[in-house]
Amino acid sequence: MKNIYNNPLVTRYASHDMAHIFSDDEKFKTWRKLWIALAKSQKELGLNISDEQITEMEEHINDINYEDAARFEKELRHDVMAHIRAYGLQCPKAKPIIHLGATSAFVDDNTDIILMDKGFKLIKKKLIKLIEILSKFAIKYKDMPTLGFTHFQPAQLTTVGKRAALWIQDLILDYNDLIYRLDNITLRGIKGTTGTQASFMELFNGDEEKVKALDNLVVKKMGYNKSFDITGQTYTRKYDFMLLSVLSGIAQSAHKFSNDLRLLQHLKEIEEPFEEKQVGSSAMAYKRNPMRSERMASLCRYIIVTLLNTSLTASEQWFERTLDDSANRRIVIPEMFLATDAVLNLYINIASGLKVNEKIIKKHVVNELPFMATEAILMECVLKGGDRQEIHEIIRILSLKAAEEVKNGEENKLLEYFKNNDKIGLSDKEIENLVNPVKFIGRSISQVEEYIEDVVKPIISKNKVEDININIEV
Repeated sequence: MKNIYNNPLVTRYASHDMAHIFSDDEKFKTWRKLWIALAKSQKELGLNISDEQITEMEEHINDINYEDAARFEKELRHDVMAHIRAYGLQCPKAKPIIHLGATSAFVDDNTDIILMDKGFKLIKKKLIKLIEILSKFAIKYKDMPTLGFTHFQPAQLTTVGKRAALWIQDLILDYNDLIYRLDNITLRGIKGTTGTQASFMELFNGDEEKVKALDNLVVKKMGYNKSFDITGQTYTRKYDFMLLSVLSGIAQSAHKFSNDLRLLQHLKEIEEPFEEKQVGSSAMAYKRNPMRSERMASLCRYIIVTLLNTSLTASEQWFERTLDDSANRRIVIPEMFLATDAVLNLYINIASGLKVNEKIIKKHVVNELPFMATEAILMECVLKGGDRQEIHEIIRILSLKAAEEVKNGEENKLLEYFKNNDKIGLSDKEIENLVNPVKFIGRSISQVEEYIEDVVKPIISKNKVEDININIEV
């Protein structure tokens, strides 16, 4: 609809797959699956629930009667009760036992965790694909010398591939964090109104073992192994912070990459993809703005800042629960996943089409390397019998002269000055050999090879790397 606000995370940025995970359909189908798991478990433990009632519930998992639910919610002002009533209309035989002994947080909280788990699994696929793409890039350019920068001032050389390995390492840290969370997903379980399980103790005549078994059965029927040992009405909202911190971590890594790439594009060394008919500026037709990297940075900032909501929500809950978390979480949880999905879509798209301008990179190295090589030249002169203090002074004077010329827009002539100075005492060939860029990259090549082989490849090999259709439409 064009006459009301549409969330651009859904309409413009995130994938259909992620938007579906946090859709009404997925949410309310999960509610119904939880109610069925509860009924089945209660039946197994001896409550008077029939197969006919359960079958009736199973027949209506997917055909949610939204109009009835909306009508009930308008009357009751309670979404869970509205959907219980709507489900009961479709399942008249099961109506008496739907949500038996449970509180709203049974469906709300367990569903939120289940949907986050599904979201994480989609994030994992994209993270693995991204790491694979960048690892190939790192290997391809492992031996291409490039200026390193500290404080965005030229520093010792590194390689294009080594810099990419830094991007990968950040993502590997995020991957490890993600895997830990996936391996330890914990549902709220069956805990009752204030977490005491009192209602279930009544249903099972005080049999604590059956109440404990009920919790375990429901969790397992939903495909999980763990539930919180202790809850209030809700699971601790610290868990939202812990889970969503993974997404903030990914956003931090992606933002770092986007910053690096935007700076590299300014230097004309490496550029993000730019399509044939893409317009960089409405006024300046020549421009190639790094708009995808900028969009990534913008979305990353939103994710990082939004995590603060979970911190405040966790810290401001009262006793067993207050409802001031509800509206906030309805927005924060889906939007952080949608935004992270959008960021990874952009990252994959950019990383797949990076344009490396090798001649520009080499030119920048050549312009700066003579200054970096002065210590090596000094040492070589001394080894050949020169006076260290005298040679140092000559190099200092010539370096300052060349630096001033560079600042005036001239080419760096420092090597030429060295070659033409009799007191330097080195041949042209010796000087050229001393300023070979490969001599200034340290263990960059080996570091990339070792990191990809020892750390990255084992992760890629134990995960199925899927082809992901990333369509950056706008």
